[in-house]
Amino acid sequence: MRSKHIITIAAASLALLSGIESHACSNILVTKGASADGSCMVSYAADSHQLYGELYFRKGGKHRNGSMRQVYDWDSNRYLGEIPEAPRTFQRLGNLNEKQLIIAETTYGGRHELAENDGILDYGSLIYIALERCSSAREAIELIAALTDEYGYASEGESFSIADKNEVWVMDLIGKGPYGKGLLWVARRVPDGYICAHANQARISTFPLDDPENCIYAPDVISFARERGWYSGEDADFSFCDTYAPLDFGAMRGCESRAWSAFNRLCDGNFTFVDENGEEVTRPAMDYIEYAMGHDASKRFPLFVKPSRKISLKDVADAMRDHFEGTPMDMRLDIGAGGNACPYRWRPMYFEVDGKSYCNERAIATQQTGFWFVGQSRSWLPDHIGAVDWFGTDDAATSYLTPIYVCSSKVPACFRHGKGDMLTYSPESAFWLCNRVANACYRMYNIMEPVVRAEIDGWENERLAGQEEIDRKAEGMPRWRAKRFLTRYSLKSAESIFERWRRLEELLLVKFIDGNVKAQRPDGSFVTNGNGSNIPDSISQPGYTDTWKRVVAREHGSVIEVK
Repeated sequence: MRSKHIITIAAASLALLSGIESHACSNILVTKGASADGSCMVSYAADSHQLYGELYFRKGGKHRNGSMRQVYDWDSNRYLGEIPEAPRTFQRLGNLNEKQLIIAETTYGGRHELAENDGILDYGSLIYIALERCSSAREAIELIAALTDEYGYASEGESFSIADKNEVWVMDLIGKGPYGKGLLWVARRVPDGYICAHANQARISTFPLDDPENCIYAPDVISFARERGWYSGEDADFSFCDTYAPLDFGAMRGCESRAWSAFNRLCDGNFTFVDENGEEVTRPAMDYIEYAMGHDASKRFPLFVKPSRKISLKDVADAMRDHFEGTPMDMRLDIGAGGNACPYRWRPMYFEVDGKSYCNERAIATQQTGFWFVGQSRSWLPDHIGAVDWFGTDDAATSYLTPIYVCSSKVPACFRHGKGDMLTYSPESAFWLCNRVANACYRMYNIMEPVVRAEIDGWENERLAGQEEIDRKAEGMPRWRAKRFLTRYSLKSAESIFERWRRLEELLLVKFIDGNVKAQRPDGSFVTNGNGSNIPDSISQPGYTDTWKRVVAREHGSVIEVK
């Protein structure tokens, strides 16, 4: 999900800093043993300045012998070719399928020598085809490799998050460019009880060569690098990411920092992991801050970490709302945040002043998100109940997630394809409504965002609290009836929160118009002056942060000082 074909080393990360358009996503992977309820989870934010937020849906079914599947590039909609259709396909909703398989991705670009590919299958098509044909993570990995061997790969370097009911895998891959079809890839199983994260930078370094239960890889992933002159050491010391996606400042600061921050939040500031000696150790997250900030590539943090507590779906959702709060990269603290601590910076991210180069931060939560989700796969439930796509649109920090069961026969109207696009406003679109709320908050972020966040938390906690009861009811029904029941529940939930968000946008306008904040009673009604004419009382004017005041006083004080 992005504008592609940026041909530089660590292309995605450099694009972030230079202002070149890029699709920069973030994924968090949670195993059964690390989750509070025993589910496998994958989160994903599809971040692109050009991507419209909607929920893609394709029913499964049987296909005639000889049927062909046309392939279009996910980013550009450019026709790439066709491949034979499978005799039978599974239903997919977003990035999940009816067998509880979840696949998400982030693009990292990689070596410029491998950027130009003339294959048929782009990364987005690989994801959707695998979801339509596979029932497990291992099947998906094998299919992705087999299809690209036969039809070629048409994208840049990618990291895939692949989870089923029992296993969670991370897969780093890159095409062979002009040197042949197929992929160079390594896939590692996330150890149960651990989590993983990636954000537009390959993260698999060295890997076990003889542990097929937990690590599988392309047979030529090392020999190919030797043939190109990119590696000459021992096989056991071969690092995928160092060879095929060499680090630079942008890769660390613009990309790896997000994975580090997700770990920091979900592990409460301490990383527990298995070191090179096979011993489980714990280190403070701040031991790796110089790496995350792009200053010291030798201090790379682990691929897998064990959280200090069991991780809930709400924890994952809130980690996707991160702006580096409480770290040296906290985006609220400098004058770039304006007078109301807004944790966003408009593009380009790179700028120069007096011959020196600087960068703005790229946090997990960002204004250019098209859609985002937390996918949930639950082994203790039948497939038609266990797979849930908690789906949202636009900036994760100011938008909600709502549960949509993957067995649903329809997509909620507010997420449905055709309800507007990036050039066409629609009052029926969740994407446009969430953008209206987010852009309202950007004006007075520290004052308005808490109001929105309270609504988000209230809704998500309410849905999560009721999930077990919905599951229980569905389990007591015949499969066909359960699907109808869960479809109806998913549609009504999406409709309900969409209407609540309409009312929220109206509240934000009325409550915060012109920088005046009107007081409300506990029941939500506004405080009036008591004379029966709806004239507001108890208006406050919060003004600006102390940081902003000091900068203005320093730079313009001689003009505006009161004497």
